[in-house]
Amino acid sequence: MSKDHLSAADYPLAEKRPDVVRTKAGKSIEDITLDGVLSGQITLEDLRITSTALRQQAEIARAAGRPTLAQNFERGAELVDVPQDVIMRTYELLRPGRANSKTELLTAAKELREAYGAAAIASFIEEAAEVYERRALFKRRY
Repeated sequence: MSKDHLSAADYPLAEKRPDVVRTKAGKSIEDITLDGVLSGQITLEDLRITSTALRQQAEIARAAGRPTLAQNFERGAELVDVPQDVIMRTYELLRPGRANSKTELLTAAKELREAYGAAAIASFIEEAAEVYERRALFKRRY
């Protein structure tokens, strides 16, 4: 989270609190210019969402009384640095009827937790594995 406490009044951050918005490389909003893009000083990486920004959004959501939205932002923050192929493989497993067993989902959760430090999303997948088992969602339905 940011050093400063954020509140619902700080939303949207880019307009109300640009001082706390930073790229992964530490550039500020003022650093993001057309000239910077054209010169190559600003790259696509500078335009991607950061885990810090998502955690800041979670803080705002929580302050606005939206704890579920805050949890979603926090889980999203964990996924920022997870490779796209891992995310897509996990997403595919979470579609009902795609995973063959509870073990497949638990293995995906373990990988996210151990390789990427994504404990909250791993817990979410473990919870899904329990629900899928209870509802018999592992067998092919189509």
